[in-house]
Amino acid sequence: MDLNWLMCALLVSAVGTGLFVYGHRAVRWPPLITGVLFFIYPYFIANVLAMMIIAIILLAGLWLVSRLGW
Repeated sequence: MDLNWLMCALLVSAVGTGLFVYGHRAVRWPPLITGVLFFIYPYFIANVLAMMIIAIILLAGLWLVSRLGW
């Protein structure tokens, strides 16, 4: 664990907090679930690049699900 990993995990968790709060207040499941995933997955990923790639994939999945009308 280094400073880069810590800052990246903090950024990912902050985005997850925003998504979770939005999903909870708007009663929308996709942002709520994505927010929870953003909370959890940094604990299991030790590589900063992998953490960013997973964040991009999760956000792209959220965008796709939202565009499909969920």
